Amino acid sequence: MEIKFGTDGWRGLIARDYTFANLKLAALAAAKYFQSHPNFKNGVCVGYDTRFMSQQFATFVAEIYSSLGIKVMLSDDFVPTPAVSLFVRDKALAGGVMITASHNPPLYNGFKVKADYGGSAHPEIIAEIEAALPDADANYKIVRNDDFIEMTDIKGYYQDYLSERLDLELIKQSGFKIGHNAMYGAGQGVVKALLGEDAIVEYHCTLDPTFQGINPEPIPRYTEDFKAFSIEQKLDVGILNDGDADRIGMTDENGEFVDSHKLFALILKYLVEVKGLRGEVAKTYALTEVINKLCEKHKLVLHKLPIGFKHVGKLMTTNDILMGGEESGGIGITSHLAERDGVFIGLLVLEIMARRGKKLSALVQELYDEFGFFYYDRNDAHLTEAEKQLAMSRASKGEFKEIDGMKVLRFENLDGYKYFFEGGWVLIRPSGTEPVLRLYSEADSKEKVEKALRFAASLAK
Repeated sequence: MEIKFGTDGWRGLIARDYTFANLKLAALAAAKYFQSHPNFKNGVCVGYDTRFMSQQFATFVAEIYSSLGIKVMLSDDFVPTPAVSLFVRDKALAGGVMITASHNPPLYNGFKVKADYGGSAHPEIIAEIEAALPDADANYKIVRNDDFIEMTDIKGYYQDYLSERLDLELIKQSGFKIGHNAMYGAGQGVVKALLGEDAIVEYHCTLDPTFQGINPEPIPRYTEDFKAFSIEQKLDVGILNDGDADRIGMTDENGEFVDSHKLFALILKYLVEVKGLRGEVAKTYALTEVINKLCEKHKLVLHKLPIGFKHVGKLMTTNDILMGGEESGGIGITSHLAERDGVFIGLLVLEIMARRGKKLSALVQELYDEFGFFYYDRNDAHLTEAEKQLAMSRASKGEFKEIDGMKVLRFENLDGYKYFFEGGWVLIRPSGTEPVLRLYSEADSKEKVEKALRFAASLAK
């Protein structure tokens, strides 16, 4: 099977694409990059999530690197992806590997590459690793060398770092009853360890590589059960993380889901208006327009980027970026890490709530009071290739004058085809790897979003 690297690594179906034989090739190709790195003598680290066989796959990668004479610090437990990125940066390593398929279905696993700056490998690095794949020796004889493998408490290092960066005592003193839904992923136990058992009610914080048959992604369609749990437990707030804990969703005291659009906006508002921080802002093309309005209000440079956190992450390492994010739950604050970190962002929102003495719903209401109500949703239209091409052909012309009765104001095509209508927008964008049409919409009412998404889906007919 062909090994194809995506945003910051490779993923595949376990036992079909994601095999020990293919993992060996990916690890050897990445080793070529690590061996040429100036920090090579400091070694690399390897972490893993809670997926089926992740620990065994991580150990296998560590054995390959030890056989090559590469010093490798292997996590002694499952660990969030941002913990690996942090460890790579702080220990000045040549890089790191995280065995995870993030928010993808349970049948998948993956191989993420982390660079020395503590974030996803830039596309140039991925291209270098991919270029080395054809020369990777499938017959290379692995001879484990224990002198080069060091079992390491990467999770403990991460927890200690978070405890220094956040005002955990303030959160504890707030009296908030906090829920943490790790979605059976690698973030489980971390929030409890930081805030204590008395403050945290855990949910789906057990090992279950099936993820109970759902994608471990913190979005409403996979988290309805947590809403009922939140109401039953009378939680004040809930943190939801994906399979490797680099993405975030939250719930308020009514169990209502608060998406990353609102979280990004309220954090940016706090950092600039309360903390007095300045810097540039990076957002992907499908993130809320409220960010544009906040940046315009405070005269902050705003970078509008193609979809994918790889674009945000790269800018966080080259520009004076205050924070950056994407629509699918990935938010990063550069002073913390040039990386998404769902646990850190969740705890930061708790700190904001505690410092301001407000529930999450009240912070969201402040956004509505200033910028008006805004609602967001996304649909994935599963189509034949012919249907997908038909829809894209129709959308690409930019000729629609109205969308289901809503007057079109302007058209953009930075990444896909985006129509701005009265009170909102809809973005039509194809998947590059499967016959799926990604449909995104934001508007000043739920009804407008539903109408826009229906209109977009109808283009394939």
